[in-house]
Amino acid sequence: MDELEDAFRPCPARIRVMVVDDHPLMREGIAAVLAVSGRYQLVAEAADGREAVEQFVRHQPDVTLMDLQMPVMGGLDAIVAIRALAPQARLIVLTTYKGDVQVLRALKSGAMGYLLKSVLRTELGDAIDKVHAGQRHIPPEIAVELAAHIDADTLSAREAQVLRFVAHGNSNKRVALALGIAEETVKAHMSTVLAKLGARDRTHAVTIAIKRGILEP
Repeated sequence: MDELEDAFRPCPARIRVMVVDDHPLMREGIAAVLAVSGRYQLVAEAADGREAVEQFVRHQPDVTLMDLQMPVMGGLDAIVAIRALAPQARLIVLTTYKGDVQVLRALKSGAMGYLLKSVLRTELGDAIDKVHAGQRHIPPEIAVELAAHIDADTLSAREAQVLRFVAHGNSNKRVALALGIAEETVKAHMSTVLAKLGARDRTHAVTIAIKRGILEP
């Protein structure tokens, strides 16, 4: 009798997923992982943020997996656009970066999950299930990064801009010319950057900024 009841018991609906990444091989890999479990249905793919917004409107996925670094429109902007259209949208960021600043940007933009691409095969299902159920998914190692810098001062837009120029090997004078500000102002910004990041010198500041997700490598 139990076997007969099981036979007629309706199967739970599969979670409908959209994958957004500008690398076809990454999309194919994620599709393969999703197909193995049978609990998920891949309903849409997109190669950039603008296409992601269009595909979201068309397919209304339950959960969207969103890369951050993409052409045309980046992942953060796409998340904001999608959440503006559908505040209930469930989104998980896919990235190679562990930096606390990157995580906070994603969460403030509306993402509910953050997943490193290096652990997709082992953690993807758990992340989708949690976010679909309305819970956040933040891996322990990323939570540690967030906790370590919870009281850290954030760089202003101008300070990050100056540091970005410095990261490309520009002298204070070149940075000043590029930004149309005084060289002394550049020096003042860099002094503040070093203090906020706890850096010994310019090179150390760039290294810290990349690790924390303030700058892209």
